[in-house]
Amino acid sequence: MTKIMILGAGIYQVPLIETAKKMGLYTIVVSIPGNYPGFALADKVYYENTVDEDKILEIAKKERIKGIVTAGTDVCMKTVGRVCDAMGLNGLSYEASKVAVDKMLMKSRYEEYGVRTARFRQVSFADTDIKKTVKELTFPLIFKSVDSSGSRGIIRVDSFEEFDSAVAYVKENTRKDYFLVEEFIEGEEFGAQAFAYDGNVSFILPHGDYVYHGDTGVPIGHYAPYNLSEEVIEDAKIQLRRAVKAMGLDNCAINADFILKDGKTYVLEIGGRCGATCLAELVSIYYGFDYYEKILRTALDEDPDFTFKKPHTPNASHLLMSQKDGVIKSIQNLNEDNDNICEVHFDYKPGDEVHKFHVGPDRIGHIITKGETLEEAQDLLFKAMDNIKIEVE
Repeated sequence: MTKIMILGAGIYQVPLIETAKKMGLYTIVVSIPGNYPGFALADKVYYENTVDEDKILEIAKKERIKGIVTAGTDVCMKTVGRVCDAMGLNGLSYEASKVAVDKMLMKSRYEEYGVRTARFRQVSFADTDIKKTVKELTFPLIFKSVDSSGSRGIIRVDSFEEFDSAVAYVKENTRKDYFLVEEFIEGEEFGAQAFAYDGNVSFILPHGDYVYHGDTGVPIGHYAPYNLSEEVIEDAKIQLRRAVKAMGLDNCAINADFILKDGKTYVLEIGGRCGATCLAELVSIYYGFDYYEKILRTALDEDPDFTFKKPHTPNASHLLMSQKDGVIKSIQNLNEDNDNICEVHFDYKPGDEVHKFHVGPDRIGHIITKGETLEEAQDLLFKAMDNIKIEVE
């Protein structure tokens, strides 16, 4: 019996659990208690905090697991690295995981390795003259928690008058005594999914992002392929490979966020796991393989065998969101059966409480479509979204 440990039981870990079950693996799911859908799917559940490295390592050794993974979250990446190192498992190293979850460490490595990124400063919450500390940076600025995920603890700042409220917001969303201030690059935001295996980058798939503009840009959907010139794509790949080397990422999925300005790609940040918001599904549909299976096989120290189907399949996805706080009164999916509507998923049911959308975890579902062309996939996506009626009161 081959045991795989999956950290997290939320909506973005459910496909990992389901795929592991299809592969005949014994699934051990670890998460804090809560109304998480992954619990019901697991062979065994441990109700523990996934950031408790010592406890998770103790369980992993007791269970004699053969691999450890997560998806869609940075919160437990250090735990993954710690367990991999301590048990000799295939995956992200502890050193790389520490860089991947600390935006300040990440930016410092980028600077050291010549990765193109926004100018930045580390700022202590105890700093009595933050204006002086960041005086060489140009507005607009971004204040960032260095250890948060899901776009929490990140806020745009356009003037000195906004400093106090921005600092207070970041402080609420971090466990550190410092934060990151960087210049906000005005440009076109896009991303990429990639995979580091055995010292090489197996693929790099640039994708377009649908972005919700609140206090900062929050991804609410994605599409591929992304219409970029060959020169820009090559530049993005060069910057990504440099960043992967700078961070020491290997034997893991990669989630990259970029800004394109004046034909040049700037790296915002990179995570050592697959992206959330249907990005693993985007990879699977585009290349014609089960990306979750590749992630699991790598964690088990098996050859993931990246064989790419051609022609690639254009696809698009979007979150379903509420415009207000309240309780769901009704949900209707009025779409007819269509092979190109890959998935319509609702996280909640009538009677459940939901929140007005601000950040990724406020989602209430998602929809994924495909087509012979990207235009077909996107047209179908928005028509299908119009046929979904969610009443919140």
